[in-house]
Amino acid sequence: MGVDRHLKLLAEVGLAATAAEDAAGEGEVGQAGAALDRAGAVLAELRAAWPDMSPAERAIVGPAATALRGRIDRARVRLPRRRALSEGAPERDPDEEIDPARAA
Repeated sequence: MGVDRHLKLLAEVGLAATAAEDAAGEGEVGQAGAALDRAGAVLAELRAAWPDMSPAERAIVGPAATALRGRIDRARVRLPRRRALSEGAPERDPDEEIDPARAA
């Protein structure tokens, strides 16, 4: 993998981070989360390639990836947590069909 490929991956992360920020600003929490997941997956790909990078490549990729990771983390923190609308025991529906074998 060459430095061009690393730069394209960094650009992909940046685009995904921007998409997440835009979606979050519009209240599209699901889309924002999906974009952040994509960005994280691409960063993981770069992390896996790190041992094979030359020192010059690391000097370029490292700071850029660190900045993008911070941006992704800040965007993820701003997303609301998913919560159950209510908690409680399920109620039996009287109209629910009863299994004939159990009714006898």
